[in-house]
Amino acid sequence: MAEHFLSKAHVHTRWDNRLPPALEIASGDVVEFECFDSSGGQVTPASTLEDYAKIDRGRIHTITGPVFVQGARPGDVLEIKVRRVRHHGWGWTSLVPGLGALPGRFPDLFLFIWELEETFSRSLSPVTLPLAPFLGIMGVAPPTPGEHRTRPPGPFGGNLDIRQLVAGATLYLPVFNEGALFSAGDAHAAQGDGEVCINGIEAPVDAELQLTVRRDFRLDQPFAELPPPKAPALPALGAFAFIASAEQAMDAARDVIHQAIDFLMARLSLSPQHAYILCSVALDLRISQCVNTPMITVTGLLDRALFADKG
Repeated sequence: MAEHFLSKAHVHTRWDNRLPPALEIASGDVVEFECFDSSGGQVTPASTLEDYAKIDRGRIHTITGPVFVQGARPGDVLEIKVRRVRHHGWGWTSLVPGLGALPGRFPDLFLFIWELEETFSRSLSPVTLPLAPFLGIMGVAPPTPGEHRTRPPGPFGGNLDIRQLVAGATLYLPVFNEGALFSAGDAHAAQGDGEVCINGIEAPVDAELQLTVRRDFRLDQPFAELPPPKAPALPALGAFAFIASAEQAMDAARDVIHQAIDFLMARLSLSPQHAYILCSVALDLRISQCVNTPMITVTGLLDRALFADKG
C-alpha cells in the first residue's frame, strides 16, 4: 500500500470522463486529498457579504482529482475507505436567493463565517455545535461523455451530501470508465440531514482515502457501510421534535423547518437567518411514516444538548 498526496492545484468543476488524470495509483493505495471549500477558495475567513456577492458561482463545488486507479474497468466497484477528514479551523454558511427549502421566507443574500475548534464550534452563541467533518462529494466519472455540473448526484456518486460518511465509513461506487477517475471535495464540518438552507458548514479539509478495486460484487447505485456512532459528543438530553404531515413530503418538510426556525427565534432570540442556518447544520429531517395514505409525516430533530448552556 503506497501513500500519495494530491494538492488543490489539481481541481475541476465539472464531471467529464475525458479529463486527464491528476494522479495514477495502484488499487489499495491511500491518497490524501487537499480540498478547497465548496467555493473553490473564493470565500475566506475575512470575506464580507459584498465579497460573497461577487464570487463566480460557476466555480461552486470545486473538487480535487481525478485519480486513475489501475485495473478499474467498467462493471467493477470502487471501494472508498474514509480514513481521516481534517478541517482547517474555519468554515462558512450562506443563504442564497431562490435556493434552499424556504426561498420565500429568505429572499436576501446572507453569509456567516464560523470559527471551528477541533470538535466543536461556539460561533453561534448560545449554541455549542459538535463537528463531524465529511466529504459532500465523492464520485467517479459518469458514463455519459461531455461536461456535467457537479451539483446533481447520480449512480456515479457525486454530490451525495451524506453526513454519516465520516472517518470510518466506506463508500462503494459502480465504475463506468477505465481507471474509475475518482474525485472528491465539497467538505462540510457539520450538516443536518437535509442541509435545508443550501449549505452545511462549508470548509476546506485534508481527506485521507483508500481506493480499492472490487470485483466480488456488482452495483448499479452507490452503497455505503457506516461506522457505529462514537460516544456522544454532547450529553444525552434527548431532542426537540417538530412534526408535520402533508400529501407531499417536501411540503411537510417545509412546515417542520418553519416550526424549528420560529422555536429558535422565540427560545434563543436568534435572528431568522441564524435560526435557518442552524437548522441547515443541526436539524435532522426524517420520514416518520409513508403508509398512512395519502399523508406523509416528516419529523425534524434538534438535539437538546445544543442549548445546554442556555438551560
